[in-house]
Amino acid sequence: MSTSPEFGRAWWESSSRGADSPALTELFSQPNCQPCKAVERKLNEYSIPYVVHDITRDESARERVRALGYTQTPVVLASDGTSFSGLHLGKLRALRNE
Repeated sequence: MSTSPEFGRAWWESSSRGADSPALTELFSQPNCQPCKAVERKLNEYSIPYVVHDITRDESARERVRALGYTQTPVVLASDGTSFSGLHLGKLRALRNE
């Protein structure tokens, strides 16, 4: 079963999202994952536009995480194609400057 991704608060609060807007950061998460929630809080705090994929409900998202080589969440896929797993504050701060 596949569901639509959830858009983070920073995405909704940003200005218009036209065709020329930058690609979004993606957060692959799952319910009751405290590190996932911490990453989401930081993305909001840093006003980084992002979309959340719940890998427990979205098979495609789960496969994308596996294809990236990760076995646990959170996984962050930056708009430039780089990715990392876990709560890495320096890497999250760097996303502000993309």
